[in-house]
Formats: sequence, structure tokens, C-alpha cells
Amino acid sequence: MSLEYMELARTAAARIANVTGVEKHDIALTLGSGWGGAADLIGEVVAEVPAEEIPGFSKAAVEGHGGKLTSIRLTSGKHALVLGARTHYYESKDVRAVAHGVRTAAEAGAEICILTNGCGSTRANVGPGSAVLISDHINLTATSPLEGANFVDLTDLYSQRLRRIAHSVDPHLGEGVYVQFPGPHYETPAEVQMAARLGGDLVGMSTALEAIAVREVGMELLGISLVTNLAAGVAAESLNHTDVLEAGKAAGPRISQLLADIIDQIVKDL
Repeated sequence: MSLEYMELARTAAARIANVTGVEKHDIALTLGSGWGGAADLIGEVVAEVPAEEIPGFSKAAVEGHGGKLTSIRLTSGKHALVLGARTHYYESKDVRAVAHGVRTAAEAGAEICILTNGCGSTRANVGPGSAVLISDHINLTATSPLEGANFVDLTDLYSQRLRRIAHSVDPHLGEGVYVQFPGPHYETPAEVQMAARLGGDLVGMSTALEAIAVREVGMELLGISLVTNLAAGVAAESLNHTDVLEAGKAAGPRISQLLADIIDQIVKDL
């Protein structure tokens, strides 16, 4: 991480602390398509702030994504920072902007980061509405948030400990490898076949770049995907964003409660 962007993350974290009155946030949450309802279930909202009022953040560019940073006091007394202003790589901003949220969360004191998303499935037997723990990823964006001779080990990037906790909440949760494409177009059927042959179970346009930055700053990571659609060529019908949003909305209450229960178990160890 460049000194410039370390300083920007520190400045953003200081601003969050000032606005929310919370000196330390213990856990960070990025809530993707379908997952937003979890924020209403995990505790009491301390403060909400429009993302653009925090240095380095901007308004959400995608329908269905939030545009606020929210501080929540959990029932345990710990605090969660909900990053409701995810920057996607396809927005044509610097990859540093993609990583800024998780870097800021680390500077705000977070020890654990939970990244969620809505995605397509390369497996016909894992259909819309399925929640899947991310066990690993394949980064097909041809870039990285790391800079210079910064050799970060990603062997156990997606925490086995946190996945065990998630399985203790729901033993039926599946696991899969997430493949990040650059977007914003959906993948072609041939690209989906390629991803599957490479070992990918889930395809989407977020998460992997953020996950690399999470490891760089030393947070422990849990990744969870909501399958909103079968990927191109797996499903007979064509894809559109409206259907993705509708699938996320339909699954929202169930997966939000699942995530809230997982968070409740995770914070017991903090």
C-alpha cells in the first residue's frame, strides 16, 4: 500500500470516529446484493453518514447498492462498521478506490472483515437463493490492489476458523471458489465454462480485489455469496440486472438472519 493511500485510509478512519463518536470498530461488513437487511438485525444504529462525506469514498454507482457508512453497536457491546458504498472495479476508478473501504475499516480498528456479494453460479445444482461460503477465489481482473514488491501470502485468505463458525450456525452451508471478472458486462457462456473448468463455482464482479487488501492489512476474512442467478449458459434464459435484484430481494430476509446469527457467534471471540 502506498504511503499516500495509507494516509487517506487513516484520514477516513479518523473522520468516521469523529462523526460516529465510536473510537474503535471491531468488525467490518460489506453487504452486497441481497444482504443489506442484516444491518437491521445485528444491533443498534449509532450513526449513519453519506459515503461521500468521508475522504476517499463516493456515492454508490449501482442500483441496489447502498450509499452510506453505518456504525452499529452490537448486542455484545462491540461495534460494527457497515461499508454500504462499495466501489467496483468496473466503475473505472483506480483499484486503490476498490480497496479503500477495507483499508479504512482496518484503520478504524476492525479485526474481522465480512465480504458478501450477489453472484452467478456455474453449477446447475446450486441455484438462486443459495448462500455459499467462499473458500478461495480466482482473480481474473488482471490487476491487484497491492503495489510494488509487496508479496502477500494468500494461502489461507478465507479464514477456515470463521467458516467453521458459519457452519456451526448452519451446517448445510455449501462452500465454493469465487471467480472475479472485471465486468460490467455479464460473462459469456464460454467464459463461464472456462471458470468452471478452472475450479470456479461462483462468478461475479467484486470481492477478490477487496479480499487481497483485507489480507494485506491483517484482518481475518469471511466471504459469503448469495447466488442470484445461474450463470450464462448454465441457465436457459438471458441475464438482466432486474432479475438479479429481484432474486436478492426474495432471499433477503432469510440470508440476512443467517448473517446476523453468524456475526453473533463471531463477536463472542472478540
